[in-house]
Amino acid sequence: MLPYKTIDEASAALGRPLTALETLWFNYSATKSDYFIYCHNILIILLIFTCAPALYVLLEHLSSLADNNKIQKYKIQPKVKFSLSEKFRCYRDVMRMFILVVGPLQLLSHSSVKMIGIRTSLPLPSLGEIAAQLLVYFMIEDYTGYWLHRFLHCNKWVYEKIHRVHHEYTAPIGHAAPYVHGAEVLLDGIPSFLGPAMAPGHMITFWLWIALRQIEAIETHSGYDFPWTPTKWIPFYGGAEYHDYHHYVGVQSQSNFASVFTYCDYIYGTDKVFLQLVLFLYVEFLF
Repeated sequence: MLPYKTIDEASAALGRPLTALETLWFNYSATKSDYFIYCHNILIILLIFTCAPALYVLLEHLSSLADNNKIQKYKIQPKVKFSLSEKFRCYRDVMRMFILVVGPLQLLSHSSVKMIGIRTSLPLPSLGEIAAQLLVYFMIEDYTGYWLHRFLHCNKWVYEKIHRVHHEYTAPIGHAAPYVHGAEVLLDGIPSFLGPAMAPGHMITFWLWIALRQIEAIETHSGYDFPWTPTKWIPFYGGAEYHDYHHYVGVQSQSNFASVFTYCDYIYGTDKVFLQLVLFLYVEFLF
């Protein structure tokens, strides 16, 4: 809840008039508790888990109805196809995990978010501040997530009991991005939370971080490598083809552990098998 009763009080406290966005934020959040504002996370995650993968399902379905290969030619594993019922089953399982684990975890974690200093107050952060913090969050999550993911594969017991669930989809689909064991939900939350804990910012930045990270994970698991995706312009970005190989190899995979970028795999030599395969396919294509 903001400590101002009117916009004039807020402007006086800031020493300047509120921007248009700050006015909107004031009108929406001034009388709402911080806990209520924080719980918007649940709605954001629910919408992304539902809508982002559904776009790929719709695109694939429309392509099949039109009987053309304009979309299918970008499918990474074209021989593997899932019916609508199989995709819905995956979504149903994700929603079950959302209700039992993800949602309650969000409800219970507000005190931690407040403790590290994520604020709902004015002023709102600048675009530069948001961009800088998001970059930090992605870099921290990517590095720590790399080692967590590698641990999930290198420890046989952990893989068999926990991470194997996620690898049930050797040809991943968008809805399979959050398809994990309940314990892995808790483990994956650690790298995602470290960035905001180390460089806390505004709740809006926190929402954007949650949204972008989940959208990125869904794109990475989409099973499609579209040449026009904006992520193609991001240096060292892995993408769908990069992560799809990790799922294709499955239980034996000791490669492509990175969640977003590829620099950790390059530095620690866990991309060599993948790069050799890419080189082999490239040479075969040329000759």
